[in-house]
Formats: sequence, C-alpha cells, structure tokens
Amino acid sequence: MVKKILEGRNLIPAQMGEAFAPTNIALCKYWGKRDEELNLPVTSSLSISLGSLGTHTQVSVASKRDVIVLNGDKVKEHSPFARRLRTFLDLFRPEPKLFFEVRTQNSIPTAAGLASSASGFAALVLALNELFAWKLSSKDLSILARLGSGSACRSVFSGFVEWKEGGLADGMDSYAIPLHEVWRDLRIGILTVSSEEKQISSRTAMQRTVKTSPLYASWPEKVASDLDRIKDGIRKKDFDSLGSTAESNALAMHATMMAAWPPVLYWLPESVGVLQKVWRFRDEGMLIYFTMDAGPNVKILYLSQDSELVKRNFSGVKIVAPFGEEQEKEQEYE
Repeated sequence: MVKKILEGRNLIPAQMGEAFAPTNIALCKYWGKRDEELNLPVTSSLSISLGSLGTHTQVSVASKRDVIVLNGDKVKEHSPFARRLRTFLDLFRPEPKLFFEVRTQNSIPTAAGLASSASGFAALVLALNELFAWKLSSKDLSILARLGSGSACRSVFSGFVEWKEGGLADGMDSYAIPLHEVWRDLRIGILTVSSEEKQISSRTAMQRTVKTSPLYASWPEKVASDLDRIKDGIRKKDFDSLGSTAESNALAMHATMMAAWPPVLYWLPESVGVLQKVWRFRDEGMLIYFTMDAGPNVKILYLSQDSELVKRNFSGVKIVAPFGEEQEKEQEYE
C-alpha cells in the first residue's frame, strides 16, 4: 500500500519536515478491526477535532540511528513507544540506512485515553510529507496515518470528520473525510481524571473485546444507527440528538469491553462521579452530555450558553471551542 501511494514520489529528504495535527474524540466510536495489520475497522466512525490540542512534530535525517524525543525527553531505544514508532518509520525509509530524528510535542497526556496516538501519527505523516515533498492528497495522507493508528486517519483533518470503513482488502477505500459542517456554539469540556499511561492499551483492549465479548455482535448495528443520527444532528444543529447519541454510543462501547474476558474497565471512581454529575445536571434541565474513549477521562459536550455553569461546577475542566471561537476558554479552570 505504501509503495503504491509513494510510487514515483521524491525519495530525497530535505533538511526538515514540520507539522501539527489535532487530537480528536470520536462521537461515534471506532472499536474493532477487520484487519489488524492495516488497521481496517469493522465499522465507520465519526469524530470532532479539539482545535489547538494535539501534536507538533519535526522530522529530520539522523546520522547513525533513529532518535526520538517526546516532550523534550529522549525516548529509550527499546521502549514500546520507540519500537512502535520505528516500525512505522520503516515503511517510509528509501533505504535501510536512512535514519530519522523525530521531535514531537504533545499538548495532551500520552497514552492516557485522550487520543494522543491519533494526533501523533497524523502529525508524523504530515511532517514526512513535507520532509520528502511528496505533495500527497489528503486521502493518501489519511490512509498512511491509519497504518500507524486507526484514529490517526481522522486527525489529518480538523472539525467533524468521518472515517469510512471501506470494503477492499488492501484498505485503499478506508480513509477519513471532513464533513465541512461548522457549529460555532459547540463546546467540549475535557476532564482529565488520570494522566497516567493506561495499563491496557487500546489495541489490546480492542482485540480482547472482539474475541471474547458476547455483546460485540450487536456493535456494528449500533454504530450504523448512531452514525446516521449523529450526522443528521450535525446537519440540523440538533444538539440533543447529537449529545444523546454520542453518550449512548460511548456507553455501549464500554459495555462491550466490560463484558469481555478478562473484563476491560477503564473507569475510575472519579470517572463515575463525573458521569453522575452530568446526569444530575441534565435532570435539572441543562443540555449536557458526555463521551469517553478507551481510558478514564471524560469529555463533556455542551453549548456555549452553559460555559459559565460548566466552569463553576467541573473543577479543572479544560474547555475547547472546536471551531475557533472563545479561545480564551482553552485554559484550565481550577
């Protein structure tokens, strides 16, 4: 696949390639692969990018071996993070003895259930595209990013993004596309319950769920229904429909994990406390919902009219305006 995409492209690197990619949270989740090697999903999915939160990456040529620097610290050569990154870089080496220096900075915790791998691999592919001056299409960049992390295919874009599951065995029809819908009033509140690295990676949890969870058989049907409702809610700016469907989808995904064996439970007591608070506010008439990816951290969905209420009642919330307004709210409120 990589050879097909890069056929006829430049193989001589420039001095440096540099790029930023936003992290994204799935409103309709990606959970389960039909091909592990190519990261081909069982279903389509849909996400929203988190503005300026994500990964900034610089790539240049190194002399004797790959050098990986994460958030200012050199990564140990034999760490799982370094091995995974080198395996991905192997796909793009014009020759075996060409090495890379990768300097990457995350504005979100790494491997803590906040989609850092999505923005990380997307930023790396975009930086490589600049380093080699490939001038690839967004579609091809999305496919290449997917090879590093499935959700990375969505982080090539900003805003609302749909990842098409595709059906071809080679994965050339499985890529992300932006929806080009703008929702100025939409707000996302990020509550970082824990920034510790997850004990069970998303990849392992996904494999275990697909293989052992009796609830997984109904997952594709659930996604198909939820995806249509979320897209319709976005088009109509129907927040109640968008929020309720996204919350239901997240709970269904976590239910499939809990039913796996051994069970996968990312929630912490603090996570449950946030969910209960969201439900209580909703019972009192506030339009507020949540979603959770594979980790303990909670993302609150609400509209700008309720920003002050969210700030007062959710300590430490980091508020994001995905479509660029009220950037002063992209800060942490204690």
